[in-house]
Amino acid sequence: QVQLVESGGGSVQAGGSLRLSCVASGHTYTNYFVMGWFRRCPGKEREGVASIDSDLNTNYIDSVKGRFTISKDYAKKTLYLQMNNLKPEDTAMYYCATGGYAIWRTSLIPEAAYSSWGQGTQVTVSS
Repeated sequence: QVQLVESGGGSVQAGGSLRLSCVASGHTYTNYFVMGWFRRCPGKEREGVASIDSDLNTNYIDSVKGRFTISKDYAKKTLYLQMNNLKPEDTAMYYCATGGYAIWRTSLIPEAAYSSWGQGTQVTVSS
């Protein structure tokens, strides 16, 4: 079993930045597992925001391209989401997730590919 713990959320004004972290643990976790960030905006369904596959290919939803960057630190078993130029519509609970080994070169990794989820960290952006 894999455990994921997110941190780094908070309240910022529009145009500000935050960096979310997600630390993975558990004897079945490997650094080659796919990982991703999801969010649930108020009144909306959960959506995938960014993903990184086992070959380190990254993909993003259109609304965050150029503003968000997903990355991994293998030594720390940590997934990051650097969020710049934040907008009020980015307000959401953000979750990280991980699954098995997979390659998704040109599209976000679908939710069905993930098997372990964190508890989430809240991001609030004010105008």
